[in-house]
Amino acid sequence: MNQFKLDLHTVTPFIQAAAMLLLGWVVAHLIARLSRSALASRVSLHHRVLAERLIFWGILTLFVVSALNELGFHLGVLLGAAGVLTVAVGFASQTSAANVISGLFVIGEGSIEVGNIIQVGDVTGEVLSIDWLSIKLRTFDNLFVRIPNETIIKSNVTNLSMYPIRRADIQIGIAYHEDIGHARNVLMRVADRNPLCLDQPEPLIIMRGFGDSSLNLQFSVWALRENFLAMRNALQEEIKLAFDAAGIEIPFPHLSLYVGEQTKPLPIDIVNRNG
Repeated sequence: MNQFKLDLHTVTPFIQAAAMLLLGWVVAHLIARLSRSALASRVSLHHRVLAERLIFWGILTLFVVSALNELGFHLGVLLGAAGVLTVAVGFASQTSAANVISGLFVIGEGSIEVGNIIQVGDVTGEVLSIDWLSIKLRTFDNLFVRIPNETIIKSNVTNLSMYPIRRADIQIGIAYHEDIGHARNVLMRVADRNPLCLDQPEPLIIMRGFGDSSLNLQFSVWALRENFLAMRNALQEEIKLAFDAAGIEIPFPHLSLYVGEQTKPLPIDIVNRNG
């Protein structure tokens, strides 16, 4: 009986610690979810996810410390061990530390949020999460891409969904004999007829220069961000149909040889070597 009492006395702290950990996980999970709901209408999705994680791990850490205290570990000893472990891990994983620090800069800067469409190098996709070590993307062909935070800090990052409107720049070539003013009018009518094109800012036509086989124009039209791809695809088909209807030639590259005055044909002499 004495042995049983001794074993029960020994096991009791472990049971209490386990119960405290379980309770801590439940409480942390519940409060984190409640905080996310409370912040739903006040901050962005990215900041809600970040706040939920911080609250969850913060509360769970308090319960873990309390559980260890039940097992006889004192806070001072734990802090000292944590400090030594932090230094050792820091030397052993400098790359991870650099990613963590870079992640803090990415989060603090606020230029990238969950749900944004970004382009990093040759990768374009939707931001799924911004974590301590990396940013997770889902590309348009449904691939999962993980980009280290340090790479984000050191690279040029284009946020395609930062602003509510975007401009499509369509490159067009017309034959040299065509009337540029007539081509401009046709392009403006195309923009007027397309319901996805914005009136403000107004469509813009820029003369890009003299190409090898064409006069090069840039047709710049604005659309809402969510309509950008649909508008750009529709415009290119509508421009082709409108130019065909107006008799405006879109030339293909070709090469002409000019010899002599006023581009007369090359002279050809037939020599009879048998004579």
